[in-house]
Amino acid sequence: MNVLDELPVVVVGAGPVGLAAAAHLHERGLPFTVLEAGDTAAAAVRQWGHVRVFSPWRYNLDAAGRRLLDAAGWVAPDLDALPTGAELAADYLQPLAELPQLKPHLRYGARVVAISRLGLDRLRTAGREQTPFLVRLADGEDLLARAVIDASGTWNTPNVLGASGLPARGEGEAAPYLEHALPDVLGADRDRFAGRHTLVVGAGHSAANTLLSLAELAIGAPGTEVTWAIRSASPARTYGGGDADALPARGALGSRLREHVEAGRIRLLTGFSVHALDPADGRVAVVVRAADGGTESIVVDRIVAATGFRPDHSIAGELRLDLDPVLGATRALAPLIDPNEHSCGTVPPHGVDELAHPEPGYYAVGMKSYGRAPTFLMATGYEQVRSVVAALAGDWAAARDVRLELPETGVCNSDPAEAVSGDSCCGTASAAGPAGRGLATGVSGGLLAAPVNLIPLATVGGDAGCCGG
Repeated sequence: MNVLDELPVVVVGAGPVGLAAAAHLHERGLPFTVLEAGDTAAAAVRQWGHVRVFSPWRYNLDAAGRRLLDAAGWVAPDLDALPTGAELAADYLQPLAELPQLKPHLRYGARVVAISRLGLDRLRTAGREQTPFLVRLADGEDLLARAVIDASGTWNTPNVLGASGLPARGEGEAAPYLEHALPDVLGADRDRFAGRHTLVVGAGHSAANTLLSLAELAIGAPGTEVTWAIRSASPARTYGGGDADALPARGALGSRLREHVEAGRIRLLTGFSVHALDPADGRVAVVVRAADGGTESIVVDRIVAATGFRPDHSIAGELRLDLDPVLGATRALAPLIDPNEHSCGTVPPHGVDELAHPEPGYYAVGMKSYGRAPTFLMATGYEQVRSVVAALAGDWAAARDVRLELPETGVCNSDPAEAVSGDSCCGTASAAGPAGRGLATGVSGGLLAAPVNLIPLATVGGDAGCCGG
């Protein structure tokens, strides 16, 4: 017997996609260990627990996970209801993690800092495929694995506030005034925003949700001011498709935001990027630069950087990765998800072949697999791990029979030039996927929803993306 067959598959991350991978590994009879840096399952999801997703429950449940839960007598939620992040964690992810089939294989407080091959660096080729992976934890412990499924997400690696992919001047010094995506404006974080002037930077659903919460806060908290800055010339992409969206909550999100802007409750700056931050006297002056080179300075109390997320591939620095130079996704996947070309349209179903690297047995899945592209959906991640696990089990027919059905969406911008890096919303009409791969419909990258504090569901893998699934 090959020594690798006796080792577990290591799954990095116990979020929705990581737990789905665990469920599929159990069903396939493959040994596995799930390593979670947090102290509980779905640690990242709980950080945006106040947000309601715009994807109904039916799109948020993995098939293998649900089979295990149903067999244990789990009572499913209303499949047409829209859960909050807290409900997603408490009513689905935590029960899944507590199942006796999974719980003994989950380790919390286990932060992965490096992945390599036992005794081999990236340069060595001979015997590589037969050599176990070495997974090193922050406390110095080394684990061996037959394969690694990296579902660590991107929640902890947000994009910087400044333009050009670089921090704005003074961004480090202004850190005490900065908030990353989805602060709990109406709840735990209310005191930081009530009666103060907040600048929200970003054009995706994360920004839209924060803006709606701030507008609501301003009604009951005198002195609360809201300014919104976006790099594009028009907010049309953020406003979305309204009544044309097949996910009503998602369509309502943009419609309500437009109403607040038109009523003057939210000041909108278009065609601006953040150039510099200058903290002074308990506030921060923000210099925003227009496309023509002109600048404007705004003095605010808080800044919400809803500018998207990026993957951290440094933990796999000694593995042989083939990453697209633009997105940081695999080269095979990048053309299918590039927001420069696909701000509107379908992302075809994809699985193990598109996720494979020159390093056999290593797969980045979930939000991390999309690199900087914001068009990820949770349901997409579930299908990714189903395909990857089937391949690890040697069932290549199932691994390559990739299928995905998602709701149509009217959230669509026909001009690809409007798709800027960092934060984007991508909608799609239904379209046939590649031959033999089922139907790909309604792709967009997140999970938030509409009436109060809603976000695209794709973001839960580590974060906040754009549209819902």
